[in-house]
Amino acid sequence: MSEQIVINGRAIGSNHPPYVIAELSANHNGNLETALRIVRGAAKAGADAVKLQTYRPDTITLKSDSEQFRIRGGLWDGRTLYDLYEEAHMPWEWHKSLFDEASRLEITIFSSPFDATAVDLLEDLGAPAYKIASFEAVDLPLIRYAASTRKPLIISTGMADAEEIAEATAAARDSGCTQLALLHCVSGYPAPAADYNLRTMTDMAQRFGHVVGLSDHTLDNTTAIASVALGGAIIEKHFTLDRSGGGPDDSFSLEPAELVALCHSAKTVWEALGKIDYGLKSSEVGNRQFRRSLYFVRDLPAGAVVGEGDVRSVRPGYGIAPKHFHGVLGRTLARAVEANTPCLWTAFDDEI
Repeated sequence: MSEQIVINGRAIGSNHPPYVIAELSANHNGNLETALRIVRGAAKAGADAVKLQTYRPDTITLKSDSEQFRIRGGLWDGRTLYDLYEEAHMPWEWHKSLFDEASRLEITIFSSPFDATAVDLLEDLGAPAYKIASFEAVDLPLIRYAASTRKPLIISTGMADAEEIAEATAAARDSGCTQLALLHCVSGYPAPAADYNLRTMTDMAQRFGHVVGLSDHTLDNTTAIASVALGGAIIEKHFTLDRSGGGPDDSFSLEPAELVALCHSAKTVWEALGKIDYGLKSSEVGNRQFRRSLYFVRDLPAGAVVGEGDVRSVRPGYGIAPKHFHGVLGRTLARAVEANTPCLWTAFDDEI
């Protein structure tokens, strides 16, 4: 199993802090300055990367009003695919400005290409990685083309079954991709947490042998944070400056304070997972003295035989460990002892 991938010098895997991707998606709402502010907000919040979507309406669908091209139900009920993508797409002439701003802020930026011409544009801009969206996970020619760049590749698996994921990963590897990650995903907008079945991530890592993570469309951070405990090394969440902004994706996106919380909490969970360790922890050292131990509870002269009422297991922990209680009973004292003093082996004739 591949333990890590590296994007723009940042190692990503279960042995490294979670890699948080802020998905800009359509939250620019047709305004370049809004898109630039989102990049700035992602950097300020502590995200590792900001991700774009690179397509035009004519590279992702056909201009048709027929029922097959019309959305029924959900957030975008009644709209045609072409009209939705016309509103949502990131104009290609904006990309360089966004890449330049990310470089200035020292936050990684890459994108999801939706056809070969998008890959070509992103190659010209020096994109350090590519993300294949869930709906494109069955587009093996696109995967092969992106993989042929030999850049790290992240594939979202929403709606894909195990066979389709296997086909996608094989297409990527066979086309030159040596750094591949899979994101467990539910392609609902928003998606209920109960649909996520996060245990799938553990199986996905074992079955396909690649770094795994989560593309999360739930409305809060709970599912994303929980994914870290199951080995998730990447978290992708849609990000906006204002959830009430009215854009196609705003309503199920995180706002800045929530992204800050996600970055912090995901790292905290990863740190808490740590390693297998049964030993004394640094934060426990000061409290070790308050464990229970054996203490004399009455004054006893030298030569006395210790009886059951002469010692007790109490806090603090300066005496013999309580597990030796019955080993102390019946022993003869070599010296006098006082009540409320620790019971030590040196007090007995047959000191151990």
